[in-house]
Amino acid sequence: MMTLDKFEEATEAVKKVINKTKLVYSEYFSEASGNKVYFKPENMQYTGAYKVRGAYYKISTLSEADRKKGLITASAGNHAQGVAYAAKLYNTKATIVMPTTTPLIKVNRTKSYGAEVVLHGNVYDEACAYALQLAEEKGYTFIHPFDDEVVATGQGTIAMEIFQELPTVDMILVPIGGGGLAAGVSTLAKLLNPNIKVIGVEPAGANCMQESLKKGKVVSLPSVETIADGTAVKTPGSKIFPYIQKNIDEIITIDDKELVVAFLDMIENHKIVVENSGLLTAAAVKHLKCKGKKVVSVLSGGNMDVITVASIVQHGLIERGRVFTVSVLLPDRPGELNNVSKVIAEEQGNVIRLEHNQFVSINRNAAVELVITMEAFGHEHKNAIVKALKEHGYQAKIVQSTGMY
Repeated sequence: MMTLDKFEEATEAVKKVINKTKLVYSEYFSEASGNKVYFKPENMQYTGAYKVRGAYYKISTLSEADRKKGLITASAGNHAQGVAYAAKLYNTKATIVMPTTTPLIKVNRTKSYGAEVVLHGNVYDEACAYALQLAEEKGYTFIHPFDDEVVATGQGTIAMEIFQELPTVDMILVPIGGGGLAAGVSTLAKLLNPNIKVIGVEPAGANCMQESLKKGKVVSLPSVETIADGTAVKTPGSKIFPYIQKNIDEIITIDDKELVVAFLDMIENHKIVVENSGLLTAAAVKHLKCKGKKVVSVLSGGNMDVITVASIVQHGLIERGRVFTVSVLLPDRPGELNNVSKVIAEEQGNVIRLEHNQFVSINRNAAVELVITMEAFGHEHKNAIVKALKEHGYQAKIVQSTGMY
């Protein structure tokens, strides 16, 4: 059972492996939501995520015999690193089964702690099934990433630290994948203050907990589709589900496009790199209906490879209208390219890529296509540039940008 005594025990235990992640007040997100918003930056943990809390606490409670069997788990990356790091501290062998879609940085970091990594399946659920099979075949001790009360108790130590630093907190936003973090944080939060609101946040394309709460029982999604790989779970935990039912007040779902914008918001305003699953709660801040409340958003992790960062930045700039691509039809005659450039320059657009297609029409004298990717100050400026091109007699339309700008 997740009791106050166990949470206090776990809080003392995890001090050996965690960094102190003090709350960060966000003026930007506070103004955007009308609340006083604080971030709990678990992306600053040594392993890059909160998962080390539950992994270490769980392993610390195992018998020496169980540890000597060797440990095994399944994870999209953050729990993997937590188990690998904790196993290293206990000089215990660890095998980690990760989905084949796991970002490279998470795979390499897990290996760096001395764990053996096995890539299997496209999503967490497939990796977990294989890990359980290996555990049975080889006698390993399985450490579940979320459906374990001891692991969830370790994750719940986050709530203890929040209350110690901000005793008058009104609301906590917590990401949900399988539900271990949400179960631990919400249970302890309600034990410390029954009136506090705890809101779970899921990707819209992987809302297994929201669907389970609607049905009143654990259900599985047929598939998941989200860039938030750490919360891409088809089936939530059955052991921790009752805690979620009792202690989570509401679930908010977030589209992937909102995560892209939230990534840029976090980089520009706080200079903090947060992975997509960790950004769920930051994006959810703008969905809150309350005003004037003290809100803590748990940023669960920050393990992103540079390819993903580059892609997110590109799409974020497109989403904000800071980078866009426009197709312009113009006659194939000398001087027309210069005229188009002059119009863009007068509107203060900055060209960063240019493609000239002479074969868009059979009659080149009538029209060739100029595909221009450029920087703008935002959607209003972008629309002003396109309007200016049309006013100068060009057929111009915004098209979907492809590839890196």
